[in-house]
Amino acid sequence: MVSEPIPDPGVRVCLAPAPLGPKRTISTWLGAGRYTIPLCFLLLSLLLRAAIGADPLFHFCFIPENYTANDPFSSNLNELTTLLSSKVPPTGFGLASTGQGQDSVNGLALCRGDVSSIDCKTCVTEATKELHNRCPYNKGAIIWYDNCLFKYSNVKFFGEIDNKNKFYMYNVQSVDDPTSFNVKIKELLSSLSNKAYGSPVLFATGELVLEESMKLYGLAQCTRDLSSLDCKKSLDAAVSELPSYCDGKRGGRVVGGSCNVRCELYPFVNAWT
Repeated sequence: MVSEPIPDPGVRVCLAPAPLGPKRTISTWLGAGRYTIPLCFLLLSLLLRAAIGADPLFHFCFIPENYTANDPFSSNLNELTTLLSSKVPPTGFGLASTGQGQDSVNGLALCRGDVSSIDCKTCVTEATKELHNRCPYNKGAIIWYDNCLFKYSNVKFFGEIDNKNKFYMYNVQSVDDPTSFNVKIKELLSSLSNKAYGSPVLFATGELVLEESMKLYGLAQCTRDLSSLDCKKSLDAAVSELPSYCDGKRGGRVVGGSCNVRCELYPFVNAWT
């Protein structure tokens, strides 16, 4: 079972069902008829969406084995999600294990490196709830938002590169000179990969001037259970994959269970806005 994402207009998710169309704009929601809702509710909704990074980008229910509502695994998973929701926000990352034997649950959560502790907590809390809705009773699942990811499994995975849970996103608009643009993407993301794996938080952002006032913005990040060398290995693989899925596009990303890289022609992290 995989998700059915509704990406922002102009964005496509590889290996996903066809998008269901663009999100409604504020003007649509405030229009006449059955779409009319109180303005205060709309504003609260928008604030929540900003904090969690809008809708989930994608999810996988990657272990088909199930648990039941009242068994020990269920209790251990609930304990894990509560623990991570409080443990992760101060530093942006956390991992934990609860229970023993076949009922043990292992999980981690990671927030994007520029996200505030408040928005991090909001995102992780929402991610744990949403993943339960999308993968009910699965013993292993993962979900991504712009601001965070959450993953759990009955199998211990800490410190291992996750090459199985991965997806790709790209902007549907193309650039005029794909060959030179792809070279610039590789230049920027390779540089950021080197910065990220040498950073204590395994996170780096940067920009590259292309021409006149145009800039290319990039991000590289790993989950902090990886060693620096494994982070570098994971990021290098992601950078090498990006041209295959985003060739000549104005932006794209490779998003996995261990790392993600992204490039755009517009600023997309808080440090740039």
